Order: sequence, then C-alpha cells, then structure tokens
Amino acid sequence: MAMPLCMRSIVTPAFTQTRPLLSSRGLTQIQGSRRHRSVHIIRAASNSEDTIGTLGTAAVASGALANPLVLLSDYVLFSTGRGLPEGPGGLYGAAEGVSYLVVLGIVGWSIATKINTGKGLPAGPAGALGAIEGFSYLTLVISVGVFALQLIQKGSLPGVTG
Repeated sequence: MAMPLCMRSIVTPAFTQTRPLLSSRGLTQIQGSRRHRSVHIIRAASNSEDTIGTLGTAAVASGALANPLVLLSDYVLFSTGRGLPEGPGGLYGAAEGVSYLVVLGIVGWSIATKINTGKGLPAGPAGALGAIEGFSYLTLVISVGVFALQLIQKGSLPGVTG
C-alpha cells in the first residue's frame, strides 16, 4: 500500500532519533531507528481559550445585549433623573432590570472564577467572552458612579430609595 506523499515526507529514513514537530493537530513525534519508524501524535490539551461551553455562549449573547441597555439606562438616569420608561406592558422596565442582573451575573461569575482558579474567565473564540467580561466590569463601574451621583444630587434612586 503506497503512503500519501505528505506521510511519506514525514516518515523517511533520515530521522534517527525522536524529533518533535509542531502541526495543526498538536505535537507530533517521529521516533525509531532507520529500520522501524513510528509516528506518534500527541494530542495537545484542548485550548480552553476557545472552548467556553453553553454557559459562556449564553453569557456572550446576553452580555452583548445587556451591557448597552444598562449603559443607556445609566445615561437616561444621569440626564433626566429617572430610569427608562416602563414601555408597553412594562417591557422596557423588565428588560432594564434583567439587563442589570445579567451584568451582575457576568461580573459575579468572573469574580468566582478568579477566586477558584486564580484566572478570570477564558477569552473564548475571538476573545468574545473576555470582551464581554471587561465590558461588564466597565458597565458596573459606570452604573455605580451614576447611582452615587444620583444619590448625592437627588438624595434617592428612582424606584429603589424613593
């Protein structure tokens, strides 16, 4: 049976000792004497930066929607002294509340991961989860700042303390 050209070029008599080669599949070792060659493919550990699972995918999707909505709510609160209007059937108010919970959830998940592993959340494909994590921290800091200014200027937060 003839070997494919690419395999023939890997398993040649020129190799007399173990030589690691880097391939797209991981680390490949070619070892053996001139008579008997064997190719061992050592599977590299799955890159956790690219595998974020279902929870990570949900966090990216919900965080991408929630962060801008929370920032809009903060802007409206800062400029008018009130949050977003309730909207039809309370839809806008509900979306605003859920968005705050999503941002707090992502930040809480990040803090818990940092405490347990010493590292933050994995970056994910194209750095999406890492970007959402950073965006959520930024949104939280801005929200705390706007809430503090509202409490100083008006003495209360609408719908919460007065």
